[in-house]
Amino acid sequence: MIKVLVVDDSAFMRKAISTMLGKDPKIKVIGTARDGQEGLDMVRKLDPDVVTMDIEMPKMDGLTALRHIMMESPRPVLMVSSLTTEGAEATLKAMELGAVDFIPKQLSKVSLDIIKIEKDLIARVKVVAARKMRHVMARPSAPKAAAVRKTFVRPSGRPLRDVVVIGVSTGGPPVVQKILSSLPADFPASIVIAQHMPAAFTGPFAKRLDGVSKISVKEAEPGDVLKAGHAFIAPGGRHVVLDQKISRVDVVVTDSPRDALYKPSANVLISSVAEAVGKRGLGVILTGMGNDGCEGVRALKAKGGRALAQSDSTCVVYGMPKAIVDENLADEIVDLDDLAESIMTNLYK
Repeated sequence: MIKVLVVDDSAFMRKAISTMLGKDPKIKVIGTARDGQEGLDMVRKLDPDVVTMDIEMPKMDGLTALRHIMMESPRPVLMVSSLTTEGAEATLKAMELGAVDFIPKQLSKVSLDIIKIEKDLIARVKVVAARKMRHVMARPSAPKAAAVRKTFVRPSGRPLRDVVVIGVSTGGPPVVQKILSSLPADFPASIVIAQHMPAAFTGPFAKRLDGVSKISVKEAEPGDVLKAGHAFIAPGGRHVVLDQKISRVDVVVTDSPRDALYKPSANVLISSVAEAVGKRGLGVILTGMGNDGCEGVRALKAKGGRALAQSDSTCVVYGMPKAIVDENLADEIVDLDDLAESIMTNLYK
């Protein structure tokens, strides 16, 4: 039985989340709290396996409560986030502090999607409960770009691969931040990232990454062209594909395919990389639920590209990397701390 504590100042949200989770026989909501202080007291008293935590609350906000939980008795925390710029920035900060994922608050009020929301919420609670607190042990510390520079000796000549494509989902933002902030300013390839995230989040996410990285990072938009030392984040709710021209590779933002399970889709992006640049592509599959990216990596490998998978022990959720490992598509399985250097090294393999 997975014990869950629901912390939210909205009576509607406390009831909605509790009702949805209560429909699964393996989950029990053992308490609800109206603010961060009450939630923290109940964590100490009830010892839940998973906590859902609102961000904006009276007395003690969610970020403050999260800090105390992570210092005192770390456990999986899912943030309940509003789909606004402020909500996105606070949620990204929460994930840096140790939250494993977030629940878009707006979704819980869309009655027509209630079944879909229930399944997603229940699945997230189950998977983070099963992973315990590995993500806390693997949580990125301060950027270590200098350390990467010291340990990596760049081979002579041009890299064999000049496009890095990353697929990532649950637990991804701190991992992506650690990787990009560890790369040197003269990184000799371009990077394109499909992170499963709502539309309101990808812009602030790109801005945050740009602020801590030596390379340039931006949310992809029409007219962008791949360039070494630049990273592009696929906008939430849309796909990004690459289009190889005679002398450049265009970044195309599109709504097609409309029936994709995820938008942005790692499969759609990586498959387009395989088609556009073939063996010049390096696929990197990071923490996340499901198997998005597996078929894209299969297409990339068929064209002569390479693929890396984040290690089980450093993932919040070992779903997406496991899919390519199980299919024998991963050339290397890499711990989080070694991913930046491994990416740089594999450009020359």
